[in-house]
Amino acid sequence: MIQFQNVSKTYHVRKFEKLVLSDLSFVLQKGESLGICGANGAGKSTLLRLMSGVEPPTTGTVTRRMSTSWPLGYGSTFQSSLTGADNARFIARIYNRDADELLAYVEDFAQLGPYFRQPVSTYSAGMGARLAFGISLAIDFDCYLIDEVTAAGDERFRARSQAELMDRRDRASLVMTSHDTGTLLTYTTRGAVVYGGSLVMYDTIGEAVEVHQRLQARTS
Repeated sequence: MIQFQNVSKTYHVRKFEKLVLSDLSFVLQKGESLGICGANGAGKSTLLRLMSGVEPPTTGTVTRRMSTSWPLGYGSTFQSSLTGADNARFIARIYNRDADELLAYVEDFAQLGPYFRQPVSTYSAGMGARLAFGISLAIDFDCYLIDEVTAAGDERFRARSQAELMDRRDRASLVMTSHDTGTLLTYTTRGAVVYGGSLVMYDTIGEAVEVHQRLQARTS
């Protein structure tokens, strides 16, 4: 279970304060799959970082009673001066996993070729996403946070990613953000819309997509 109680997040930008998320309260139960809709800059990625613990809330409390992945697609996941292999080895040590097994899985899954043993600073955004995706899927979490990464890689990589995500969805919680509403409809059952700093939860992802599309049409 992940519970938000009156959570707000404010960033200090130069001399100003920017309120991104305001007074959010909701519960994600173990086993649920949640798709989050919202325009660019609405706060979807910020919400995932709060859920994972990568960032603390400005006010309110976040309670986690299940293991949660880092947000896949979050650019600060790894040490850029280390190689992809060294980052994978470091994560294996943190989570007490067999390093050789984890490295073999990630190298096969991410399809980085010789770049797997090159510094992450040399990676494109897509390569970094594939590395993060592979390492996260190599570890069994109770909840996976997916932030706009399912389009990375070639057709073979996308097909394998889709199969792996379906497997995780069937046995763990899944929270996903995507500009592609078709992706959200495929992978998630519940929905939420981030708009104007607020979060509204819906029983189905279909309802959330409809509301999001109406809001987008109103502001375009």
